Amino acid sequence: MRRIFMFFMEGILTAPVELLKCIEAIKDHAFVASEFPVVITLEDHLTPSLQSLAAKIITRTLGSILYFPEETESFKEFPSPQSLKRRIIISTKPPKEYLSGKSQKVSESTYEKDATQEEPWGDDLPSYSKQIDSHTKDPPSTVPPEPDYEESDLDSGTEVPEHEHPTYKQLIMIHAGKPRGGALKDALAVGGEEVKRVSLSEPQLEKLAKEYPLELIRFTKRNILRIYPYGLRLNSSNYNPLVAWSHGAQMVALNMQGYGRPLWLVQGFFRANGGCGYVKKPEYLLANDEIFDPRQKQPVKVTLKVTVCMGIGWLERFGKKYFDSFSPPDFYLRIGIAGVEADTIMKETKIMEDEWIPKWNEQFEFPLTVPEMALLRIEVHEHDMSGKDDFGGQTCLPVAELKTGFRSVPLHDKKGDELSGVRLLVRFQFI
Repeated sequence: MRRIFMFFMEGILTAPVELLKCIEAIKDHAFVASEFPVVITLEDHLTPSLQSLAAKIITRTLGSILYFPEETESFKEFPSPQSLKRRIIISTKPPKEYLSGKSQKVSESTYEKDATQEEPWGDDLPSYSKQIDSHTKDPPSTVPPEPDYEESDLDSGTEVPEHEHPTYKQLIMIHAGKPRGGALKDALAVGGEEVKRVSLSEPQLEKLAKEYPLELIRFTKRNILRIYPYGLRLNSSNYNPLVAWSHGAQMVALNMQGYGRPLWLVQGFFRANGGCGYVKKPEYLLANDEIFDPRQKQPVKVTLKVTVCMGIGWLERFGKKYFDSFSPPDFYLRIGIAGVEADTIMKETKIMEDEWIPKWNEQFEFPLTVPEMALLRIEVHEHDMSGKDDFGGQTCLPVAELKTGFRSVPLHDKKGDELSGVRLLVRFQFI
């Protein structure tokens, strides 16, 4: 598991749902798309009696598909996803750890403007470097703030019979934690033999990526790093996940309630490896003999040449009055790379006026320094004289899995669902 990115979905400010219903839903749908393991991350503040109840619900509902270590077992290295196929894993902080892990409550008002000003899909992705530079002040440490439990609260409640096993603590395979005040860098200490998981908020990641990028990458060689959005993204907007991925973070949580370009990147990134939800890290993030430094300028390894030939399907899919009541649409295409800062770029084709079947026949070249982390972004828009162009489809593809030659590329809507029959004819070449 230490050698992969893990696809992890998370929402904030959602309505409460009964634990039993959640666990039953997970059991019913866990392996519909893939046989690879499902990691349940719990955010809990339970008394001992409720811990016992939660353990009963989880073990009785999941049965043999629940994987948890033996009582005396500790991990010096996480098991591989291959060895945990069709198993469900629990990850959370061990009981009572959050008491000593309370962090100073920090106002998030500094970040409110950035978190709420984005349109659902209209704004482009945050710049790799600008996103890191935007959170240089001490970031919020917990999102949302943890309840003010007292030690007496934990010791109250019904006594738990000692013979009931496994205990809540035993169910936890991946022990998790958050920075406990002080220097954020201390959370990335790699001393000791046991592996662990650390959760950082989006601003905390960006602060560490700016000040301690090598420590971030070194930590993720053996341990799991989970990133989550900060709490004031009240409109379910998102950040650029490539900042986390390029520093080795395995679990990158985004708000999944809406849609937009960051989610398009997630959908495109995890089209790799058969869409199973697990993507192996590039070797440069795994090598033990050296640490990749994202701040250093890298040489160009390969150049991707893309020829955009034509597109079809909009008339049949939408009807002749969908884009303009009086004339055929004026399509143009935005194409580019999302990846490390040196590779990130967007370009545009010319506008093909009054064409349901636009024929652009334009070539674009993209020099890539880190092709393993590059995603090809394609968006089709319909030019509108009013100034607000209409959306005509999008796709995002992992460059490492592109096949050379002429390809029929399906487009997707804003949510990521395929637009039936809407396709581009594109030629891919590596030079």
